[in-house]
Amino acid sequence: MTGTFRTAVVRTPNGPDAIEIIDVPVTEPGPGQIRVAVAGAGVNPVDLGVADGFFHDLGLIRQPEHTGLGWDFSGTVAAVGAGVTLPVGTRVAGIVPGFDRDYGTYAEQLIVPAADVAEVPAALDLVAAASLPLNALAAAQLLDLLGDAPDGGRLLVTGAAGAVGGHLAVLAPARGWRVTGLARAEDEQFVRDLGVEFTTDAEPGFDAVGDAAALQAAALPYVRDGGVLVGVRPNLAPPAERGITVSAVETRPDGSRLADLLNRAATGELRTRVHAILPLDHAADAHRAVAKGGVRGKYVLRP
Repeated sequence: MTGTFRTAVVRTPNGPDAIEIIDVPVTEPGPGQIRVAVAGAGVNPVDLGVADGFFHDLGLIRQPEHTGLGWDFSGTVAAVGAGVTLPVGTRVAGIVPGFDRDYGTYAEQLIVPAADVAEVPAALDLVAAASLPLNALAAAQLLDLLGDAPDGGRLLVTGAAGAVGGHLAVLAPARGWRVTGLARAEDEQFVRDLGVEFTTDAEPGFDAVGDAAALQAAALPYVRDGGVLVGVRPNLAPPAERGITVSAVETRPDGSRLADLLNRAATGELRTRVHAILPLDHAADAHRAVAKGGVRGKYVLRP
């Protein structure tokens, strides 16, 4: 197939104004790959860090010309490579991880490994499904690092009204955790509706903290001696103290796990929280809005 498609990139990071929409050639998927016609791409704080140069400064981006924006996506299979059994037209979702890449999910087309995607259930809106993969996988993989709760184990989830924290609060009880969500007073009803306890001012003594709000060292006082803290910034985990085990989730593609999470979203157990859907051309506007903070739900770009 010949032709081009549009994708959003950053050449010289400088915040939202650095985002460019460029045309690139359409390529065919190789063995084990699929080409997806993108229906939606979620806007995440990590994308703002790329546009701002945060990850460039850490040495994690060394692209000579440009780096692509966007981690999670939904869409339909447009073409398949050798060995792929997914039919063309299948509704799928997934993530494209990492920072040092030519292209991300802010795009009209995308080539990804077939094993990394999951089918989107018919009951789930396809564009809304783009809001789920990165945050839900982060929550599930963070929970893997926490493991099963000790008897009566108490877990504090910081940022429990946020995207990762909200999913973690829902998933953790299945591993035996008694969950308390830490959030702002105005988010109390939302957090309680997740089926967990709520606080605006946590006390010390929790067996574990899932630091979805990236409080970092400020979350350590909530953990008992010898407890566990799992964060969301793998390159900036705080130093351990008082025998606390400190780690951070590094979200990775997992097609089978994502399929389960999407099915949970289709039944309403997990929530797709879309604040607004904007055209791809308005990626910079979405970044500006997310940077202001206070938004509950995700901006999704639609090519």
